[in-house]
Amino acid sequence: MLFDYVEGGAEDERTISENVAAFSKIKLLPHRLRDVSKRTTDVDLLGTRIAAPLVVGPTGLNCAIWPNGDTALATAAKRAGVPFALSTASNERLETVAKVGGELWFQLYVVHRELAARLVDRAANAGYAALVLTVDVPVNGKRERDLRNGFQIPFRYSARTILDAVTHPLWTASLLMNGTPTLANLAADNATTLQAQNALLRREMDASFDWDDLARLRDLWPRRLLVKGVCSPEDIARCFAIGADAVVISNHGGRQLDDAVSPLEILPQVRHLGPVLVDGGVRRGSDIVKAVALGAKAVLIGRSVLYGLAASGEAGASKALSILYEEIDRTLALIGCPAASRLDETFIHRNDEGPLSRSAVP
Repeated sequence: MLFDYVEGGAEDERTISENVAAFSKIKLLPHRLRDVSKRTTDVDLLGTRIAAPLVVGPTGLNCAIWPNGDTALATAAKRAGVPFALSTASNERLETVAKVGGELWFQLYVVHRELAARLVDRAANAGYAALVLTVDVPVNGKRERDLRNGFQIPFRYSARTILDAVTHPLWTASLLMNGTPTLANLAADNATTLQAQNALLRREMDASFDWDDLARLRDLWPRRLLVKGVCSPEDIARCFAIGADAVVISNHGGRQLDDAVSPLEILPQVRHLGPVLVDGGVRRGSDIVKAVALGAKAVLIGRSVLYGLAASGEAGASKALSILYEEIDRTLALIGCPAASRLDETFIHRNDEGPLSRSAVP
């Protein structure tokens, strides 16, 4: 059940495959006889120096994967020297995770207007450095694996889920010892708890949230604001016009709209508009190098670090990050680039078609 939740996507899951394929279509162009005996992977991201051009992206229900999973991921990210984005759908309170320290971002789902405003205030008071507004969930994508499994929080007990639990005794024992995960950020707000939790579990966000609301949120939030889930060049340009500090080009990892365009395909068209990040399809450190060379300031990762978390908690998440870091470093050496901050399109083999093609952008 949980494997399908992490691994799965919307409908036929073609978008997941296309996200991965987009990276495989990009070919690196190595440069030789350059001094790469000393290499650096650190980059500047929105005024903050981070150890590598990656961010541990926001993922929900992490404590169902490993006890205190949100704190474990935040701790692993802090040790790796990269940002961690906590989801509204986390199982630990945002104030609890804030105690870990490091470069912390808070990802906001607007389920209920008043609740969203309170979450923004709480994130500001807790010291989160950035707010990541996710805008690609006006309704829930059709995730057929979850529908088949009956996956939801709190867990719905049926013959199928009981059999699933019995055949995974270590996970079940951990669940019994640590308790069933809850949506802690919503449970802490009694005014709209039941309505908001039900909506978030069904991923039924406020579908009326529009550009005027984004402008009001920009005025409300005092620090860096990122808008996540935007793919249209016109929409990306408008985000920057309103005052967003960065945009995350994203199709939600293929979990919302099947056959959605891959973020990497949009990146070359919009990189001049302002700081852009991408997610979806990242499986190797070389993928991160490709994205940065094409103009991304950093890449958000999800599934890779969640598999590490599922394997051995914080240590597994740290191992996953270290693998990506080592692969970034090795790729830099092999393409003749001594610093991730010096990556550009000269390290990419140009094609007349595909993700490197350009189109008119406002």
